[in-house]
Amino acid sequence: MPLQTPGNVVTVVMLCETRHHVRHGRRAETTELRRGVLGPCVLALLAERPRFGLELVRDLSRADGLLTSEGTVYPLLNRLRDAGLVTSRWIHDDQTRPRRYYSITDQGRDHLVAFRTDWFAFAAAVDGVLGVGTDSGRNRRPRRAAREAT
Repeated sequence: MPLQTPGNVVTVVMLCETRHHVRHGRRAETTELRRGVLGPCVLALLAERPRFGLELVRDLSRADGLLTSEGTVYPLLNRLRDAGLVTSRWIHDDQTRPRRYYSITDQGRDHLVAFRTDWFAFAAAVDGVLGVGTDSGRNRRPRRAAREAT
């Protein structure tokens, strides 16, 4: 059926705007989640061994969807250093140009342990509400919403 009546045009415009906001909202939610976990992910990589900035960027980029811009890593490293969670030092190697290597501190290790504990509990709670890993999760409503509907 052609969309020629004003009512149909308004409906189509509203539908397009709604789809745009839903898609934009999902991107914003994912961006916020990414920002929230990027610091602990950097700490986890540094817990394995010291790394230089570009190496961290490359490692984080390999984790699909975790890093969208290398420009976010360097300010994050500065914040982690200012918070006492990492240290940095310049290493001058004859083979390569000078590089700033980052290492996790004891305080950073404690922070990472606490984050991991909180993360597993948080992820389990979210998975439980979303029904992740179950067939019923696709149509599952949060318990509170289900109680209010009855």
